[in-house]
Amino acid sequence: MKLYQRDEIEAVLGIDDEALRQVEAGFAALGRGEVVQPPILSMAMEEFNSEVDVKTAHIKGWERYAIKVSSGAFDNPKRGLPSLSGLMMLFSAETGRVEAVLFDEGYLTMVRTALAGAIAAKHLSREDSRRVGVIGAGEQARRQVEALRLVRNVDTLDVWARRREAAEAYAEEMRSQGLTVTVRDSVHTACQQADIIVTATPSREPLLNAGDLPEGVHVTAMGSDSPDKRELDESVLARADAFVCDSRAQSEQNGELKVFANAGREPPFQVYELGRVIERGDRLRNSEATITVCDLTGTGVQDTAIANFALSRLAG
Repeated sequence: MKLYQRDEIEAVLGIDDEALRQVEAGFAALGRGEVVQPPILSMAMEEFNSEVDVKTAHIKGWERYAIKVSSGAFDNPKRGLPSLSGLMMLFSAETGRVEAVLFDEGYLTMVRTALAGAIAAKHLSREDSRRVGVIGAGEQARRQVEALRLVRNVDTLDVWARRREAAEAYAEEMRSQGLTVTVRDSVHTACQQADIIVTATPSREPLLNAGDLPEGVHVTAMGSDSPDKRELDESVLARADAFVCDSRAQSEQNGELKVFANAGREPPFQVYELGRVIERGDRLRNSEATITVCDLTGTGVQDTAIANFALSRLAG
């Protein structure tokens, strides 16, 4: 068994085209029905303001599968520690033996989450998209834009965050990467000229409404990953010409579809899954005015794909 630390993993793998292709291949396998992916195992420890999630998946024909343990301890910043940590374990699918432990401290999750946003935009946004409305100013708000630049010629950002100082710091950092960035005073003004909108927040109430959506926009919502989080008002889902999610079951449990599932209602629109869109080559954007929405909750197949790719580079 090999044990790899975060610095070793970061040295060989980042947000790049090859990593994107690997995660996209995992989604395509899911779309073909070639993935065994059990429900997420989640546990909250309320007295410590902490939680843990376990995700896994086996892609048929692949020699290894990954089990990811992702922990969050949200009082850690007071202790001078990061809020998120975790690791990925790679097992032989044939023998069940552990072949490697990637002690990435959440790094690979960050990478594959950012790449999933880029993959969604690749298949759902207008090819000429250049301007991004960013809701949130944390790490994923930065990384989603980094990944988007692999698939679209992004040059302009409009950002809104609950804390103005966080938005200003974000803007300064992104300007250093050659982008034009404006800090906005509201979600609406951050979105009104957007070609793509990214919501990357831990919000527990909807932030984005149908009235915030310009014609032709694509929305990637990736912050709602537990039963108590929401970023999109129901009107956004109803307004979309196409609603896509990484996993319908997970979206109903943790993502934006839970507004319907919790009420015992079927959504009044067709639900597409990203893997099937990729595999079938679906063209969901029918005109320049088409509005698309993708809800990303994070899947085990992404973890197996990125962990296998990381190991191939580490051992290569």
